[in-house]
Amino acid sequence: MSARSAKPKGRRNRKFTLQKHSRHLRAEINRLRRESSLPQSERVGLPAIIFDDETIIAFDKPSGMLVAPDRWDKTRENLMGLVHDKMGHHVANVHRLDADTSGVFLCSKNKIALDFLSGQFQSKTVQKRYLALVALLPPERAMKLATPVITREPDGSLPEHFTIDLALGEDEHQVGRMRVFRKRGGKASVTEFRVLERFGGFALMECRPLTGRTHQIRIHLAAVGAPVLNDPFYGDPDVKLLLSGLKRHYKGRDDEKPLIDRLALHASELTVKHPTTREPITIRAELPNEFEVALKYLRKFTVPQRRGAGPAA
Repeated sequence: MSARSAKPKGRRNRKFTLQKHSRHLRAEINRLRRESSLPQSERVGLPAIIFDDETIIAFDKPSGMLVAPDRWDKTRENLMGLVHDKMGHHVANVHRLDADTSGVFLCSKNKIALDFLSGQFQSKTVQKRYLALVALLPPERAMKLATPVITREPDGSLPEHFTIDLALGEDEHQVGRMRVFRKRGGKASVTEFRVLERFGGFALMECRPLTGRTHQIRIHLAAVGAPVLNDPFYGDPDVKLLLSGLKRHYKGRDDEKPLIDRLALHASELTVKHPTTREPITIRAELPNEFEVALKYLRKFTVPQRRGAGPAA
């Protein structure tokens, strides 16, 4: 066959290939259009259900998922949108969690349950337990307050138990953030803390908020110089939990990723009186995998510290 006769065949092959790609592209566009018209619950599945009966249901909310529609971007997927699509609008949330916080999220299934549970949150009788992995900062890098909130131990570590009572309110200069009010303004905010494990410059904290202000735990920890790890608002962006920082002679790559790169705050337990039985129930959410991985390596490569065992930061 001559080169002249082969040329038209080549053009036909290219044309066939372009038509084939065009059909695939149209099919993909149509698929995306169909998916965009589906309810949220069919595009993104509901989070794991950790408690469910005739009056209440609790989910294990993942980090990064909004609870309610975003104030500025109404198209962003949110947990209550998923719940309403899947279960109906009679299901209502009785509290909130920050988008980047994971853990127990409780909803009611009827008006009676909603009123009963909401009353407990308003009267501050609900018991909430959070776990936080924090980074202990030196004083020059900690949140600047007029007077110290707590006194650290001689070695620079946090006391085993302490309570933070700082009024909080919206930050007029930074949209979406809160700040501490030392004199007038703000709302009363109280959190009890306990150090569960110490890992040199990091610590695992138990946090029990007695009030329910936005970002309360995050600001209270930042105020004592121990912000939640990976907190984009109140933390130190230069502090990362890297395996190379824990393991001696680690031969990692230049593009090493942190052991945990989400906000290290998890709502682990919620205790309320049940709307029907009026008896206390505790709903628990296990630590997410990335949290467990971070703790695994901290425990493996960090010698647990006691008081007087050396500097904590």
